[in-house]
Amino acid sequence: MAIESWDEIRTAWHVARAGTVSGAAEALGVHHATVIRHIDALETRLGVKLFQRHARGYTPTEAGTALAQVGRVTEEQFAQLGTRLTGAGSGIEGDLVITTLPGLVPLLRPALIELGARYPDLSLSLQTERRVVRLEYGEAHLAVRAGSRPTEPDNVVQPLLRCPVSLYASPDYIARHGAPRDDADLANHLFVIEDLEDARAPFEQWLLRQKPLPRIVFRSNEAAARRAAVADGLGLGFWYGESEATDLVEVMPSRPEWEFTIWLVTHVDLHRTAKVQAAVTIIKDMLRQ
Repeated sequence: MAIESWDEIRTAWHVARAGTVSGAAEALGVHHATVIRHIDALETRLGVKLFQRHARGYTPTEAGTALAQVGRVTEEQFAQLGTRLTGAGSGIEGDLVITTLPGLVPLLRPALIELGARYPDLSLSLQTERRVVRLEYGEAHLAVRAGSRPTEPDNVVQPLLRCPVSLYASPDYIARHGAPRDDADLANHLFVIEDLEDARAPFEQWLLRQKPLPRIVFRSNEAAARRAAVADGLGLGFWYGESEATDLVEVMPSRPEWEFTIWLVTHVDLHRTAKVQAAVTIIKDMLRQ
């Protein structure tokens, strides 16, 4: 059924954001009864429950989260439109949500620092998870992804860089086990890898194709935990961006079949907004350095 009232959608977004009817009413400048009426009308019209009511307030259901995200993006688009029509202000303010893989956070740190320093009115939020965050649902303003080229419709996809990957060990590991002499010698070594059966990283796919398979001694879905395990001497591990590291030693240099591409992804509806363009420009500049 069609949703006819923007006011009701905006109300749902503010209830999800505040977590309470009173908080949403204060943000919107309306009576709390108006907020309740809007939510009840939406749930009746849509035939779904948007919020779980409890003593502490309102928690959005899956449907409520999806609707609230659309409301947030729409409100931002209205604000951006107002800025363009009046010609006032830079529009580089408010929430900016970036999603990426945990392992890419070290590469993004310089860009995040620069964004915060250059645009102090921005409120940065970095979400790290493996699932593909739906930009079309307003779950984030932009995504930094790795691997094959993203194919979701209505997204603007830009390649950032081709990331070289090397094989590393700690000095302690090398003292105890030595460094691998060649590919055949890898079977005699211990490895730290990602704790996923469907590992998509090309270097891990390469490793899992080796015969015989090297011994895996540590698995984790947390990139920081894997790096720490390598630095602690548990085993060899693939990593990138470690040219300045003092706790790791490169034991095999990067190969084309280990490399992966990093992509910058934005949704067409928000791609041209001032704050998204500011983030895109800084991220591209910093990563390409």
